[in-house]
Amino acid sequence: MRFRAGIENVHTFHRIIQTVEKLQKKCIIKFRETEMHIICHTDESGVQVWSQIRVVALFIDYRIQSNSNNEISILLAADALSQALRSAAAEHTGAEEVVMKLAKKRDVPVLSFEIFGATRMGRRVKVAHDVRIEIMKPGDVERLKEPMCPEPDVHILLPSLVKVRTIVEHLRALSDVIAFRANGSGKLQISAATESAKMDIGWEGCANPRMGTHDLLSPSDRRYAAEEEEDENEKPDPEQMFGVLVHTRSFLKFLNAHIVSNTTIACVCQNHCLILYVYIGEVADAGGVLTFYIPAVLDD
Repeated sequence: MRFRAGIENVHTFHRIIQTVEKLQKKCIIKFRETEMHIICHTDESGVQVWSQIRVVALFIDYRIQSNSNNEISILLAADALSQALRSAAAEHTGAEEVVMKLAKKRDVPVLSFEIFGATRMGRRVKVAHDVRIEIMKPGDVERLKEPMCPEPDVHILLPSLVKVRTIVEHLRALSDVIAFRANGSGKLQISAATESAKMDIGWEGCANPRMGTHDLLSPSDRRYAAEEEEDENEKPDPEQMFGVLVHTRSFLKFLNAHIVSNTTIACVCQNHCLILYVYIGEVADAGGVLTFYIPAVLDD
């Protein structure tokens, strides 16, 4: 198998991996001919990330070849990858080229990063960083499946994740669990409560986007959008609030995505899960989507 790519947008790639690094120690990256998928599916809290990023959004001179339909999947430490990209990003300003490729060092597979630049005297230099990886078997990759979720009850465009994060940090001091509620009239509410106190933070005028209009959404979401169009007359009262309880810590892990987010859409599956789509770039021309699945906390 062979893989080599020039990294054109080092800073965006680094921010994506920084977000993943906050979630779990190891992640899976699946390289395909036109997309790169980053998967986190073993977090102890149940939070999962399934992302799809267009090759053209990050890379140039992208070349991949394998006996598995030109797909290569690797398992690696997220912090090691983040460190390599941090170094590449720091040196990228004066660099002529940043290359990522599969290699072997002492018979150990690595994802190798090479940064090419020049000194003030015009001498060409190269800085290399190697990240140890495990090449995954196609059968193991095939068994990886996204969580099965019911059709969302409501979709809502979130306010700035930085502002939401500040609020949730305060709520964490009150409770380990928060309630996330939204309706079809643009109302969003995040709450925390104890036996003696309760705090509600609300927003109004948030957009309720129609999902399925972007080709980066999963097949299940496109199916949901089609069903919504067919069942237009069966939609619930737009003032009805739908909610889910989630661990505050899990929600804060998702909010680390503020460093890559321009637009984030939340989908509430009442009492089941919260699905969050973090778009890389503007929705109309997004380079990719990070999809977070946060399971519900069952209310006894």
